Amino acid sequence: MRIDRIELHHVAMPLITPWRTAYGEDSAVHALLCRLSSGSVDAWGESALFAAPTYKPEWGAGVFLLARDWLAPRLLGQEIASGAALQERLSAFKGNPFAKAAFDIAWWHLRSKIEGRPLHALLGASRTEAPVGQDFGVGDDVDALLASVDGAVADGYPRIKLKFRPGWDLPMLRAVRARQPDHPIHIDCNSGYRLSDLPLFREVDELGLAMIEQPLAHDDLVDHASLQSALRTPLCLDESVSHPGHARQAIALGSCGYINVKPARVGGLTNAVAIHDLCREADVPCWVGGMLESATGASVCAALAMLDNFTYPADIFPSSRFYHEDLAERPLTIDRDADGVPVVRAPETIPEPDPARLAALSLESAVLR
Repeated sequence: MRIDRIELHHVAMPLITPWRTAYGEDSAVHALLCRLSSGSVDAWGESALFAAPTYKPEWGAGVFLLARDWLAPRLLGQEIASGAALQERLSAFKGNPFAKAAFDIAWWHLRSKIEGRPLHALLGASRTEAPVGQDFGVGDDVDALLASVDGAVADGYPRIKLKFRPGWDLPMLRAVRARQPDHPIHIDCNSGYRLSDLPLFREVDELGLAMIEQPLAHDDLVDHASLQSALRTPLCLDESVSHPGHARQAIALGSCGYINVKPARVGGLTNAVAIHDLCREADVPCWVGGMLESATGASVCAALAMLDNFTYPADIFPSSRFYHEDLAERPLTIDRDADGVPVVRAPETIPEPDPARLAALSLESAVLR
């Protein structure tokens, strides 16, 4: 496919309520929206993150500038035959997976439209629905959290994820586990702790969690291996895996028992599928996470979640969970399987940004022809 035109938007999507984690609080999700055109066909990719480099080193405005000034010119006018070819074309620029992801995802969406095949089928998936879990951020009131968790369990969600940070950690977790002694629960630490916190994690280890997600530094593999060797509970890596090489090293080191795969965090769908395949070959289960994308990006995550080694319930949510009005032309919804378990279904098409909402939420835009 020859890339004839590239359109870029840096958008800020206001959240219904701020999203609170170990690294801070965000009232809006910043995203890079990329539209690639080849002949008369065009398609969108979304890479969502935050206004500041708190989750990973990249941030909204920086991703837009890098995409506009360096990545897009590298692709414009080129024949890009595969996702691997696109990754190779951008490999001259080190790191920056969020910036690269928008182009990679748009390329796969473009190919899906040109070939007339649903994205999940193009990626190699055969199933058409996948279970989803329920997540709860850092709060102020444990009693309110308990009521929310009770509601999610009663509503059939197969697992619960709790954000976990100093000041909202072991007492909160013990209260939830006491209320739900048997339900699958895991915690997400968002790099909020260090190896010296081993005594805390030994106490967590007694609570029978499904996993402990990203307890240590965002770029660490070695200390995670040390922590994993001291615990029975599997660790899950999120921030520490930014490309397939990190996944291969983590598996070799024994740094984790699970890997969370977010297309934006790992540089796009090409790398996400490669990480999935590495994990499958190594018998390491993985699951699909999200970055609070609009329905455009979340539907891409849903398509990815149909691959067979994504066995743990995904972090994919209905648009109404975070946004009064989704940026996309149609919102994402959650359905139920035959047993009443909440599931996301493979999208036949990826919803594209609504032009009026895109214009209203764009902080910066650029078109390259």
